[in-house]
Amino acid sequence: MNARTPVPLVDWDAVCADLHGLNIVSAPSQRKQLSKDFYWYSPILTAQLADCVADLVVKVTNEDDVRQACATAAKWKLPITVRAGGTGNYGQCVPLEGGLVLDVTQMCRVLDLADGRIRAEAGARMHDIDLAARETGQALRMWPSTWHVASIGGFIAGGFGGIGSFRHGILRDPGNLLRARVMTVEREPRLIELVGDEIQQVHHAYGTNGVILDVEVALSPAVDWVHCTVLFPTYRGALDFGIAAQAPTLDIFLLSTVEARFSVYYTAMRDRFPADRHAVFTMVSPASMAEFRALADAHGGTISVAGTEAELLAEGLPPAYECAFNHTTLQALKADRSWTYLQVAYAQPFDPAVVERHLAIFGDDVLQHQDFARANGECGTFGILLVRWKGEAHQYEVMREIESQGGAQIFNPHVFTIEDGGMKTIDTQQIEFKKRSDPMGLMNPGKTRGWTPDMAVER
Repeated sequence: MNARTPVPLVDWDAVCADLHGLNIVSAPSQRKQLSKDFYWYSPILTAQLADCVADLVVKVTNEDDVRQACATAAKWKLPITVRAGGTGNYGQCVPLEGGLVLDVTQMCRVLDLADGRIRAEAGARMHDIDLAARETGQALRMWPSTWHVASIGGFIAGGFGGIGSFRHGILRDPGNLLRARVMTVEREPRLIELVGDEIQQVHHAYGTNGVILDVEVALSPAVDWVHCTVLFPTYRGALDFGIAAQAPTLDIFLLSTVEARFSVYYTAMRDRFPADRHAVFTMVSPASMAEFRALADAHGGTISVAGTEAELLAEGLPPAYECAFNHTTLQALKADRSWTYLQVAYAQPFDPAVVERHLAIFGDDVLQHQDFARANGECGTFGILLVRWKGEAHQYEVMREIESQGGAQIFNPHVFTIEDGGMKTIDTQQIEFKKRSDPMGLMNPGKTRGWTPDMAVER
């Protein structure tokens, strides 16, 4: 996209007067920094979003601050984009049309903690929430691999699933998201409370339809998981083991396969992930370890790592969740920025021959990594593939070839709209909710194709 057109006819001094008392960031360097997320994983998005910068950043600390900022945005018809940790990969919190960026990182309190549930403000970091839960013997059901930085609000608004999805499903599955409070963007902002399935109206909506104030999510009893690395001489062997490990008798939190060519980027693993072996990274319940070891042995696997997170950290080894999901891409990009990535969903039941075919077709241009997760109670298989960057045309050629081979569907991470990435279709439920929560169409404009300018009404 070209450099955005500045918001017209705005008296920014008057806007600042309306934002009086709030923490306003106007310095260009800080505005630029707070207008970015991890879209740099994609060279395509890097070029498209480079010039997208907020006119002002407003750092809020409580609900009243949010109300004042939303009312000001509505009064001046300013685009408003919410951000927290900024760990999204698709430009979810990048202001395409400038305006205000609402930084909610200081809204980070745990508000309520009870048996089976926890409620926290949108800016609370996932890891901090989990630490609070563990003081009561409970833990989050799932979280992104970037959970030390990622916020609960950002996870709900921009995420899909993550570490723990093998055991507990994806965020959308019933029982994971319990309650959310949202503030509307109007001259007189209102509060809307969403319960249960109603939360789907704001889940994975990229913050286009209401400012999430706080979220209540389900907890499960805490487990001191055993982080395991199992090595195999062939990648097919690793995949076959991944399928076998889906046995219902095994209690597993994380299950991911990573091919040998990634090993050079996993320097913290040292000799535990050698260049001539393919790896399966898992988090296994202590009660399941005997069966897990027997299964690995039966499949010709060698366990090179097995310990709690504390034990691994004491040895200078990374936890298993930092070797899975999009941390695989991050490990490679830290060493070699000539890579990018693709996201793939495989047909079920998963056929490892599809991956073997891709290995043969793409050679050194594509490295394989698969994550196993459950959705709607059924096990699914997803790939986050490392792709050698050879230009946009080559990237899309790889996508077309993967889909033409059958057995796999691309979730394109090189686009910034909800629909073009993974959803594929317009979520009319979310658009209808946007008419209630953002009637003027000011929230994160340009991120959903389901909203058109003619839908906007003055309020």
